Amino acid sequence: MVGLVGVLALGFWGVGCGGSQPTATQAPGAGGAGAPGVASGDTDGAAPGHAAPGDSSAKPTGARPPDFELDTLDGKRVRLSDHLGKDVVLIDFWATFCDPCLAAMPHLDEIYQKYRGRGFVVLGVSIDGPDALGLVRTEVSKLRVTFPILLDTETRVVGLYNPKTSAPYSVLIGRDGRIITKKEGYVTGDADTLEKDIAAAVAR
Repeated sequence: MVGLVGVLALGFWGVGCGGSQPTATQAPGAGGAGAPGVASGDTDGAAPGHAAPGDSSAKPTGARPPDFELDTLDGKRVRLSDHLGKDVVLIDFWATFCDPCLAAMPHLDEIYQKYRGRGFVVLGVSIDGPDALGLVRTEVSKLRVTFPILLDTETRVVGLYNPKTSAPYSVLIGRDGRIITKKEGYVTGDADTLEKDIAAAVAR
């Protein structure tokens, strides 16, 4: 899966992994029923936009993000709306079979550690299927990621933000609860651009 959004260049490497998950972990599809999480549509009533394949440029929007609630890797529940209005939030859609995603995560964690004390939160949303939970744990441990890892095993949440379910894909949300930028794919230097956007957002 290639090309999720994210200012942080969550798409690391050059473009991303786009497409669908391997058959063994293929989810029913974006918006399908039976997902363990709860998701709701964009509060502005507009469908979230998405970048073209291989497009690593950030997309300013100003729209309100769809709310959602998912289980975390450590057994907790996280709802996006609990952070809206007080934190700057980066949603990072990733997968264990996406090399650019894995390459980006250590950089995201560095930024998370640097700004978390100023009200910055990273929500790493895994779009791996339910059979890949062990692999998700292994990769997170290996990469020493410290931000919360959410499990979107039915790809319902990524379907709200990026119907193509491409990865990496990131969404940066300001303290006012509106989307600042969306990003699909990754190229060298994206992490620096992302950090500048985050620094500006937390300073507001």
